[in-house]
Amino acid sequence: MSIVATGPTVSSISARLERLPSSRWHIKVRTLIGAVTFFEAFDQLLTASALPVLTEQWKLSTGQGTLIVTSGSVGMLLGALVAGWLGDRIGRVRTVALGVAVTALASLAVAVSPGFALFTAFRFIQGLGIGGVVPVAATYINEIARADHRGRFVLLYELIFPAGLASATLVASWVVPSFGWRVMFLIGALPVLLVVVLRRQVPESPRWLLSRGRVEEAEQVIARIEQDVEKSIGAQLPEPGPATAVETARGGLRDLFTGRYLRRTVVVSGLWFVAYYVNHGIATWLPSLYTKTFGLDLRTALNYSLLSNVTGLIGCLLVALIIDRVGRRISLTIGLGGAAVALLSLAVSGATSGGQVAVWASVATLFVFATNVSLYLYTPELYPTRSRARGASFGGVWNRLGVILGPIVVGAIIGSGGSLRTVFTQLGCIAVVGAVIALFAVETKGKTLEELNS
Repeated sequence: MSIVATGPTVSSISARLERLPSSRWHIKVRTLIGAVTFFEAFDQLLTASALPVLTEQWKLSTGQGTLIVTSGSVGMLLGALVAGWLGDRIGRVRTVALGVAVTALASLAVAVSPGFALFTAFRFIQGLGIGGVVPVAATYINEIARADHRGRFVLLYELIFPAGLASATLVASWVVPSFGWRVMFLIGALPVLLVVVLRRQVPESPRWLLSRGRVEEAEQVIARIEQDVEKSIGAQLPEPGPATAVETARGGLRDLFTGRYLRRTVVVSGLWFVAYYVNHGIATWLPSLYTKTFGLDLRTALNYSLLSNVTGLIGCLLVALIIDRVGRRISLTIGLGGAAVALLSLAVSGATSGGQVAVWASVATLFVFATNVSLYLYTPELYPTRSRARGASFGGVWNRLGVILGPIVVGAIIGSGGSLRTVFTQLGCIAVVGAVIALFAVETKGKTLEELNS
């Protein structure tokens, strides 16, 4: 890596960002990026809500149902790989806008799909967009946040994601029985309206511009941000702290596997895989389990699924309030450990009724959602600006592997006549492994991104 010290105007970009107080500018940017993230989350769970109806309408086998669910996840995996490269090469905001456009247009195509094959293909394309947007958006929010309250700042933004998941389930519980599954995907196309607004209202990350050697643009952007913040708070900004050295090397995927970053990449990859394996192993099949295994009507099944998403949202709020105080390592360990206790308790109790599954699955979701949202904060903190989007998106690849394999394994157990006790035992054991991995996480609380990666 090549790092040089330069004049105060250039080298103080990060210091000038760090001295910015919370303001209406931060709220505006977080709201616009948050709106994008909300709809990406909304679109992510649409297939799970539609699956009970699609299974009956198109006479799907368990294998076809699994393929419909995982097609989007495979797309998200590939989307994360491509978006990490794009985010570090063409910018955070342009990459997010491109991903939103792909997601929305593909949602329209899914809505008019006449059968299983085209639905699966268009859902894969939609997954490309979803997988690309979320990690790069999280990277951007990390780069505009102050170190002393970065955890709360980022996680309050990340609350939008579980809110989108909960909203998808809530809307589905009314729309799917009343108007059909296609309307849900039409709603999922609405974020195409945000693309133009995003490009006009959200500035590119000054940290990224500087890492690419675009010094004049970085100076112009930070100056405009400072003017907006001063105007909103009605006072002059404090003097920035000491200037930091500036990265001039170009990043690459190899950065993630050299020196101290190798350990970080191994640990965070394991955490992403476990958290989303458990999360989607539960969430994807819950509506179908409620209807097929326990004989509940569709509306009740979707309402039970909504309960899990609501408790997940509560878990995200709780971790947002404490993570800057207790740290990332403890939060991640408690999150996966709590999920393990809930799932193994459900396995021991036998999972004999829909209500019992709903209660324990909701407790597990509270903990696992807290873990998931923490990883969107934690992963970008671990890498330098030149390869931060790649690092966040590489975590997204392991995220997607978990999303794909979790439902496949659960579907295989159910399809082969296995018991729900077996389903929840294996999910609980995987969560235990994740809690152990979290003990080896590097602590990042209270440090600037430059301090963590200099």
